[in-house]
Amino acid sequence: MSSRPHSHRLPRLPHRSRLAAAALLIPLLAGCFASGGGESGKDGDGGSGSRLRVALAFPPAERFSPYGADATLLSRLGVAEGLTTLDANGAAAPALAQSWRQKDARTWVFTLREARFQDGTDVTAAAVADALTRATEAEPEPAALSGVDLTAEADGGRTVTVRTTEPDPVLPLRLSSPSLAVFSGKAYDANGRVDPVGTATGPFELTEVDGASSAVLDRFDDYWGGRAQASGVNARFIADGTARANALRTGEVDIAEAVPVAQAATLDPKTRRDTATTRTTSLLLNAASGPFEDPGLRAAARAAVDTSALAEGVYEGYADPGAGIYGPAVSWAEGKRTEPVGRAEPGRAKGAPVTLATYDNRPELPEVAQVVKQQLEKAGFEVKLEVREYARLESDALDGKFDAVVLARNTLLDTGDPVSVLAGDYTCDGGYNIARLCDEDVDRAVAEAERISDPGKRQDAAMAAEAAVLGSDAVVPLVHQRIITGAGTSVRGVLLDPYERTLVGTGTRR
Repeated sequence: MSSRPHSHRLPRLPHRSRLAAAALLIPLLAGCFASGGGESGKDGDGGSGSRLRVALAFPPAERFSPYGADATLLSRLGVAEGLTTLDANGAAAPALAQSWRQKDARTWVFTLREARFQDGTDVTAAAVADALTRATEAEPEPAALSGVDLTAEADGGRTVTVRTTEPDPVLPLRLSSPSLAVFSGKAYDANGRVDPVGTATGPFELTEVDGASSAVLDRFDDYWGGRAQASGVNARFIADGTARANALRTGEVDIAEAVPVAQAATLDPKTRRDTATTRTTSLLLNAASGPFEDPGLRAAARAAVDTSALAEGVYEGYADPGAGIYGPAVSWAEGKRTEPVGRAEPGRAKGAPVTLATYDNRPELPEVAQVVKQQLEKAGFEVKLEVREYARLESDALDGKFDAVVLARNTLLDTGDPVSVLAGDYTCDGGYNIARLCDEDVDRAVAEAERISDPGKRQDAAMAAEAAVLGSDAVVPLVHQRIITGAGTSVRGVLLDPYERTLVGTGTRR
């Protein structure tokens, strides 16, 4: 791979929130979807009909639009779903579609199950086709559709035909993305906005939203998958990790997601669960402008970072040192990983000024960034650190206003396909390309991987593309995280999902 920057134009990146990445592509992940424990709350009688009180780390940034990061809020709270979902093996599994078949290389036919929207109308082929069509027209484009052109049309009442302009061997996996959830026609307005209140299909219906503070969900008794055991969910958005842990400890909430590592030891061991995830925290270097446009300075930054100090120090053993874009939770990756290709020789920093940014919704990130700052300064860079809430950071990061960003990214969140995250994050036309990498060798390797349908060969091609990306030094994998979820001792059925798409479901109760 060429280590020099290319002269062709890097497209202006759309503002979007996507944190955030082939039914046989992802193997069984340890601990997938296990049931956790939880602590009895003060409201309700503690029986199966009690409401769940949940503390979430990220507030809605786009009024619960399914086309950005808020899509994951909707799926984690059991509000919305699409045609397919991911099973414990990372394979596409039935959701609103009970089955599907591939008609030809560009055509897939999905047969719908009998289901209802939360507004009482039936889930029909026409409604599903309309929902998918609106997703393709959304601005910005959902991450799951990056580089994919598709059309959907109803064939009768229960069958939907989806066509792609180019062969897409992982289309059923792609349609599991939370950003491609299906809503009733009344959810959509003429301006492309989506109102998920009372218009989705999941076991819990979103009924009230109080800005970025809280939301109320009631059980949807007509859910096709069976009646939820909890009568509803009271969700609070608490960006401060210590406050989330305190809320669990004092019995104010039953479930707290993303408990900070520093708070784990303060919780009763019976109330905490750690889960291997497909989330990697990385240092992204702006390859299009500023000091890191120079491949030699990117190489110098990469050489300066000690990932083991982060895994054992900041994460206190709840993480593994960064090995690549895909971590240990993607168990096939290590055996197929190859050495990065095309790396430049490290240059000399000579006091080059760097603005390093991160966000505090994930409480370890500011500490990670502080350690990285010190390591870069030791290598001769002059570093200014900027920490914001993610919602206030993202658009500037996508616009290239920072030289470096420390970001936690679930590599299999958007589609479940390992190639898709490479296309979205590291290609010239990628919609979430915070590193602003535009390299013809990377684009070529990713394009080759996208064309492969055989699962094993697609994995091989994904790792070859990873080697090309890592060789650019535009991304420096720091750690692969284990996520700590807090749940009180009386809670059952918490969904400990390595993909971080689900948290509460029909069997979650206290």
